[in-house]
Amino acid sequence: MSFNSLSAELQARKQASLYRQRRTLETPQQPVVQVDGREYLAFCSNDYLGLANHPEVIKSFQQAAELYGVGGGASHLVNGHSRAHHELELALAEFTGRPRALLFSTGYMANLGAVNALLDKQDAVFQDRLNHASLLDAGLLSGARFQRYLHNDPVSLDKRLGKTEARRKLVVTDGVFSMDGDVADLPALADVCQRHDAWLMVDDAHGFGCLGAQGGGCAEQFSLSGEKLQVLVGTLGKGFGTAGAFVAGSEELIETLIQHARTYIYTTSMPPAVAAATLTSLRLLRSETWRRDKLEALITQFRRGCESMGLSLMDSPTPIQPILIGESDQAVAMSQALEAEGIFISAIRPPTVPAGSARLRVTLSAAHTEQQVQRLLDTLERVARERGVI
Repeated sequence: MSFNSLSAELQARKQASLYRQRRTLETPQQPVVQVDGREYLAFCSNDYLGLANHPEVIKSFQQAAELYGVGGGASHLVNGHSRAHHELELALAEFTGRPRALLFSTGYMANLGAVNALLDKQDAVFQDRLNHASLLDAGLLSGARFQRYLHNDPVSLDKRLGKTEARRKLVVTDGVFSMDGDVADLPALADVCQRHDAWLMVDDAHGFGCLGAQGGGCAEQFSLSGEKLQVLVGTLGKGFGTAGAFVAGSEELIETLIQHARTYIYTTSMPPAVAAATLTSLRLLRSETWRRDKLEALITQFRRGCESMGLSLMDSPTPIQPILIGESDQAVAMSQALEAEGIFISAIRPPTVPAGSARLRVTLSAAHTEQQVQRLLDTLERVARERGVI
């Protein structure tokens, strides 16, 4: 059997300006990077606090690699659970104010593992329409009755929960929505869940490090305890600057995941050196509050600049600052024009975002300077005028 049909589909994606291509990064994550042999000022990394290339984090990684080697060697339940992993789990539990935390290799695996360990065909899962793909996939794979409520709409959720007779009811939402940058109304969602005896699961991948006085994300910002937010998921490859993920919650939750989460049981543990490095980044994330203060200042600077020139922004108080363009071909053209000026920003297109809402997803970091953000604004204005966007 030939792959002619696949070739035709790929060509159709190219013609629709939906074709994805990888670029080769040749430097660490930092504001000025080298990609495919050329230097750019980059605004498309999720390294929100600038910790991915922090010398103390790097040193911790190197020292732990000398002690533990590189690979985890086995799953956590066989022979791959090192002291570095264990210490990080204890620290994350204390950080989140939960009794326990459990490490996963990626955020995708954490979400798949948690939902599928908790639900089956007797149950129901309710998801925000704009949830991350990993959350949607987790719900679909669980076999539970899958329902989507209107984006960030507690009234829509309340109506759907009121109609179910499922054994277990799990409500799943992003904390910060990765493509829009807005924050879920978690207090209202938690109240709806309590009225209907439902569990609330929040993937706060983009909230940790950025929100809360100590970077504890949405749960800290809204003061939501484990009684109101039962399943808290975080990733380590964004604000923490390392890699991997975790689920935090009650003793019963974590023991259930250890027994039933297939993406935890049947995979090799993250490299112990990554866990050790994350312990250091967690300390920096909590103690160096100036990083969040600087982020807030840069976000304000960027939003004011865009609004003054008439660019259409999403309602986002976070480092994720999407510029809504509309059609995919125009978003790609804008990205290419910025690249020609030495600014690196990806165009985000369907199916990642709804049709007609293609955008430039600008992400800011505490490692950026005010001067670099001003250069971005000046270049955006020139390119947007040239292309008739403003």
